Amino acid sequence: MSLFVQKYGGTSVGSIERIEAVADKVAASRAQGHDMVVVLSAMSGETNRLIDLAQQIQDKPDPREMDVLVSTGEQVTIALLSMALKKRGYDACSYTGGQVKILTDNAHTKARIQRIDVERMRRDLDAGCVVVVAGFQGVDDEGNITTLGRGGSDTTGVALAASLDATECQIYTDVDGVYTTDPRVVDSARRLDRITFEEMLEMASLGSKVLQIRAVEFAGKYKVPLRVLSTFEEGGGTLISLDEDDEMEEPVVSGIAFNRDEAKLTIRGVPDTPGVACRILAPVGAENIEVDVIVQNISAVDGTTDFTFTVHRNDLAKAREVLERVAEELGAKEVISDDKIAKVSIVGVGMRSHANVASRMFSCLGGDNINIQMITTSEIKISVIIDERYLELAVRALHSEFELSEPRAAS
Repeated sequence: MSLFVQKYGGTSVGSIERIEAVADKVAASRAQGHDMVVVLSAMSGETNRLIDLAQQIQDKPDPREMDVLVSTGEQVTIALLSMALKKRGYDACSYTGGQVKILTDNAHTKARIQRIDVERMRRDLDAGCVVVVAGFQGVDDEGNITTLGRGGSDTTGVALAASLDATECQIYTDVDGVYTTDPRVVDSARRLDRITFEEMLEMASLGSKVLQIRAVEFAGKYKVPLRVLSTFEEGGGTLISLDEDDEMEEPVVSGIAFNRDEAKLTIRGVPDTPGVACRILAPVGAENIEVDVIVQNISAVDGTTDFTFTVHRNDLAKAREVLERVAEELGAKEVISDDKIAKVSIVGVGMRSHANVASRMFSCLGGDNINIQMITTSEIKISVIIDERYLELAVRALHSEFELSEPRAAS
């Protein structure tokens, strides 16, 4: 007997018919003798509907009350799935994040899991009950409802799998695995049977929407076997391996990730002195704004420099407000922002042992007259910031350049 944690996204539970179909899948696994924990998102579109209601009341809704509001979406789906399982003759118990005791910090709308009390779940599992848990949510030490941010149900699933020492965490969604890039942009994108944890972490952090980055981080940290599957099609999906396997193929590039939700900020004419980067970025971080790509230019003859970084587009207004205050304190010339940019990245563990990957990427983009505004690299990825208008052209060109439509040859 194995213990499986299955997570189903919003499209998987978007109607009564789909919830019934999920119940059939869970019941089939339970009938095989497996212990089952099921994590659910809200019905597709429900979270957006709730956010819209809040914004009709407040332009900038109170974060604590937003968490109280949007956490209700998952309560609906967990109750309905539990009913569907009971109808099929299987005992099921639904729990909110607070009832499970998924304890988080108090960063409302972006909370992080600190610990999980699994005692209640283990009792239910031992009694043969299917445990159905609301994803995306928890409670802080004072009992306030918190949410984990967009895609947080993935994190809930992996965290529960880690805490329960599950055999596998299975993420069911509307795609049948991890692809070399988004098939909506490149028709010939190919599903990967396997991908390393390290590659998946880079892909998630760089804009791939298949899995939330924190879910991948949890999987790697706690060695949780992770598989991405389709709710609507049968198949083996994509296995995310925790370690590089000697038998795994290691192409130069495994995938192309991209992110449209980027914005760029530049503070011009700041003193080129030790500690200035901290004086710029610390106030931004204090507002819980994540900074991505960073570039500091060479010093000018007057002893000043320009400092540029990117943030999520939703954080641009707040980040600019912070930067305007910093600019005044530092005596900077001006603050410039641009929300019409995008990030494109190539990812692959094979890049470690292959030279000229960067030159191939830059030559490819240059051949299509795509200007590179910023560059950042790691051992297994190269990311560039470009004009948003050229995003899809860049993705298609790079996918072709690195021959990602072709099946991997066995090593």
